[in-house]
This record gives sequence, C-alpha cells and structure tokens, in this order.
Amino acid sequence: MKVEQIYTGCLAEAAYYIESQGEVAIVDPLREVGPYIEKAEEHGAKIKYVLETHFHADFVSGHLDLAKKTGAKIVFGPTAQPNFDAHIATDEEILPLGNIKIKVIHTPGHTMESTTYLLIDEEGKEKAIFTGDTLFIGDVGRPDLAVKTNLTREDLAAHLYDSLRNKIIPLSDDIIVYPGHGAGSACGKSMSTETTDTLGNQKRFNYALREGMTKEEFIKEVTTGLVDPPQYFPKNAVMNKMGYESFDEVLSRGAVGLDPSNFESVVDKNNALILDTRNKEEFIKGFVPGSIWIGIEDKFAPWVGALITDLKQPIVFIADKGIEEEVITRLARVGYDNILGYMDGGFEAWKNSGKDIDTLNEIGPHDFTNLYDTEKLNVLDVRKKSEFESQHIEGAINFPLDFINKNMDKIDRKTPYFLHCQGGYRSVIAASILKSRGFNEITNVRGGINEIMKSCIKLTKYHEPETML
Repeated sequence: MKVEQIYTGCLAEAAYYIESQGEVAIVDPLREVGPYIEKAEEHGAKIKYVLETHFHADFVSGHLDLAKKTGAKIVFGPTAQPNFDAHIATDEEILPLGNIKIKVIHTPGHTMESTTYLLIDEEGKEKAIFTGDTLFIGDVGRPDLAVKTNLTREDLAAHLYDSLRNKIIPLSDDIIVYPGHGAGSACGKSMSTETTDTLGNQKRFNYALREGMTKEEFIKEVTTGLVDPPQYFPKNAVMNKMGYESFDEVLSRGAVGLDPSNFESVVDKNNALILDTRNKEEFIKGFVPGSIWIGIEDKFAPWVGALITDLKQPIVFIADKGIEEEVITRLARVGYDNILGYMDGGFEAWKNSGKDIDTLNEIGPHDFTNLYDTEKLNVLDVRKKSEFESQHIEGAINFPLDFINKNMDKIDRKTPYFLHCQGGYRSVIAASILKSRGFNEITNVRGGINEIMKSCIKLTKYHEPETML
C-alpha cells in the first residue's frame, strides 16, 4: 500500500495518491491531471477511482479530465448531484482498491455532500481518513461555502458538529488525518502549518473537537469571525458541480506567443486584461500601460480569484521566459479559462518595439519615514483587517486588498496616497490596480511595514483603527 500527499503551496491544497496492488485512487485532484497519470504509469498501476470529498469552492478539480483520460470512476458522497456521470456512494459503502478498502463516511456540514474517506489496510485495520474540508489540522471547514442551499451557515455548522461527534471522534486515536488544505487557505479560519496529524492529537488540540463542547458553543465558535469568502469561490463550486472545459483546450488556446503588435491588437479587440506576472521589482521599473501585476512567485491563483471578478474575462499575460505554461495552469486552477496568449519575448519585446511604457512610483522605507515625520501623508494599509488591528502606522487607513474593488470609490483619484502591506507583495498588486483605474498619485512603500518598522518603530501604534471594511 502506498499513500502520498501531493501538496500545492500556492493554493494550500492537498491531493492524495493511494495505491494498492496496481490500483490507484486519487483524492481531490487539481485541474492539471498529467502528474497523477504519470505517477500511476511509473508504478505500472491504473487509476480506478477519483474520490471527491465535496464540490470544491477554492479550486477547479481535475475529476472530469482524469476520468475521461483513464476510465476512472468519479465518486462523490451521498446527496451530491453533479451534472455528469459519477458514482454517488452511500454512507458506509466500501470501495475495494487492490487488497485494501476505502470506506465512505458521509460528513455533511462544510457542504451537505461533504464526505470523508476511511482507509482500511490489508489486515483490516483502519489507518487514515481523507477529510477534505470537514476536518483540518487545528480547524474545521467553514460552513458558508456550499453551492446554493436553503440552509444557513448556522444550520450547516450544526450538521458539521454532528458529523464530527458521531462519525469522526469515535474513530481510533492512531488514525492519520489527511486534510484537504493547510494554513493559508480561506476554507478555514486558523489552520495549522502542519499538513497531517493523528486524530488523537486533533482530539486534544483542535478547538472544534473539544470534549464537552455543546452544539451551541460549536456553532458560535465556528461562525464567529468569518469574513466574506473570495468572490470566485461560489463560481468554482458551480464549475465543479456542473462541468467545465478540458484543461488541454485551455492550455492550447492560451499558450500562444504574441508579438507586441498582435498583443496590442488582441487587447483592443477583446477588451482583454493585461496581467503581468514578473518579479515585482521588474514590474515597478516598467510595464505595459494599463497592466495589473500579480506576481507568480506568491499566492498568485488565490489573488487572481479574489481580484478579477469575471471568470470569463479575456486575459493576456506577460511572464518570464519558460514559465508561460505554469501561468496558464495556475489561472485554470481557479477557473480563468479565457486566456488568449502571452507576450512572446516578454516585456523586453514590448520595450524594444518602442511602444509606450509606464512605471510605478516607489519610495524606500527610510525616505518614507523622513517624509512621514515632516508631512501629513495619506497612508493606505492594504493588509487584512485583523493584521491592521494588531499593529499599524498611526493615521493610516485600512484599505484591504481583498476588497479593493468594493472600496475603490471611497478614495479620491487626485489625492496622493502611499500604499504598504506587510512585505511588499500585496501593495504592488493594489498600486497596479489603482493605477490601471486612473489613480495616478500612487506611491508604493518598498518592503512594507516589515521594513518601515526597522527604519523607525515609533511609527506603529495600537489604537482604534480607521477601516474601509
């Protein structure tokens, strides 16, 4: 028997490869299915099942392509109603895999179709649970992400309480917990950086499994402090339920190199968004006018999903040579399939063509500190509300990047603003979006509050914040 966690840091998502006697089950695959097929072929094995724990909201699963390419059976838990052929398992149904078994355990709450898969080894011992978004390490799935339902989040939290108490907690302490996500995912509130643990440890340390906790206490704790989910979540859940275009077609359409003239023509003809994915330092020095920047090196896909409000938005992009396919893959993982090509030769090709370029104003932390001490500055802190409330620059306004599209009308195009975040990634995204919308008096503070504090820690104060949330 072989069990492998395949963790993707950009999405904080875990898929799983389970193999026994030449048969394989894949749990919650990502959109691009080639790696799973290659792994099975390397081992001389055949993929028998694609096990889906629920209709995912934070990424587009690869279940359809994987089933089509391998003949594997897509499996969902009870109550799931997908718009395609799948096996809807019954609670406690046994799925044979080589000489091991996988037991279906219906665990509604995160969503009503949410299902945990219990691995039973060759000797009949219960070894591991693949919990999807029902149980994380240190947390549980938030109960407000289900595809359209008449149930409130409190109703779903009540179901989750019952699932955990009646289906998960009674299992043996030595069972290994393999969750669907780790820290950084918006599917929970306070996940651990660990991506696996024993169930016994979770019974001791996970607040949601606390002994003696009443249903009312659980509902309150699980629903308190939830912020609005990223706007793409419900759209991805619908794609996973209703079906989607093959990733191969998305890749074929998007992997087209365009010279500067054709690039410009595609933008004009399709009203395409120009997405620059290069290193932020390179972007600041020069970019195609109207571009927005979301760097491939960080949480690229979740930020695309949070900020580009239309999944059908035509997109062309600029990337460093050799990573064009990676950009397309990451966009497709969160449902952005209308990719029309990339700048062949990168930004240098645009620059060498003699076409107009734009730059982003930036100031170092030391110069910012000196300016702050002598002038009244309009400072926008683009971190999350919770980060801002913990510690921030006195007089700054919280302008969270997550909600920039909602709050943009609350600032003035003619007013100079200085933007910062924690380390410099989010503020460049925010500055590029604002500049593309006609806010030209924008200056990014290099290095964010991390560097500002090194320069002059007296800038940070604790007080009742101003916020745009």
